[in-house]
Amino acid sequence: MANVLEHLFPTPKPVIAMVHFPPLPGTPLYDEKRGVDGILESIASDVKKLLEGGVDGLLYCNEGDRPYALQADFEAIAVMTRASTETAPKDRPFGVDFLWDPKAPIAIALATGAAFVREVFTGVYESDMGLWNTNAAAMLRYRRNIGASNVKVFYNITPEFASPLGNRTIEQVARSAVVSSLADALLVSGPMAGSEPDFSLLQRAKAAVGDQVPVLLNTGAKAENIRQFLRVADGVIVGSSLKVDGYTWNPVDPERVKAFMVAVREVRQEL
Repeated sequence: MANVLEHLFPTPKPVIAMVHFPPLPGTPLYDEKRGVDGILESIASDVKKLLEGGVDGLLYCNEGDRPYALQADFEAIAVMTRASTETAPKDRPFGVDFLWDPKAPIAIALATGAAFVREVFTGVYESDMGLWNTNAAAMLRYRRNIGASNVKVFYNITPEFASPLGNRTIEQVARSAVVSSLADALLVSGPMAGSEPDFSLLQRAKAAVGDQVPVLLNTGAKAENIRQFLRVADGVIVGSSLKVDGYTWNPVDPERVKAFMVAVREVRQEL
């Protein structure tokens, strides 16, 4: 199976930076005074800082839509599609994530030209959202049916805000996601946004799948710890530590982006 990261990125150990949407229309924290134009301004500003800071790709996500729902609303999909289309880079790949409806980002990716989606496609969980079930078969059939088979699927196998039901090991979950559920990449997360996972979980997931598919660090990356994680991870998705004061819902801090990329480039030079 071809390595999707090598296909998408010219650089080893790529950095995919989060573009966090402010609360979208219809959600409890939506700012009606700023409206959709305010969302577009925030997104455009963060994208500019991230690209100027040298990240390798972007991942658009409705991070501000607390509390998260398991089914996307039409207005949220519409605004995400518009903002992603208007701000997406021409020279770097980008992806889409919707917390937590796996169908929505596939549709948005088709409309915007996104190269990949990040979602929880497999497993059953007890979570902040209640009982959380998934259906990878339905989602990959949907992707095929709408003509979006070129959109790569990144599977978050240790999702935030949730714990799995059952007693399968991380090795079993990782292998099954690749062999049975056709993941293009696997993601290992901590318990919440901005929280780093147990390093051993990343090691075990990578050891379980080897070079079949890349395994990325999905949360908790910082300039101070990225050297350790990139010893094992094939890449990183990073958001919170690039924000002002390292706080998930703050704007992007250009100095934090630069510091993070300096640390990553040092690791790459050691490869």
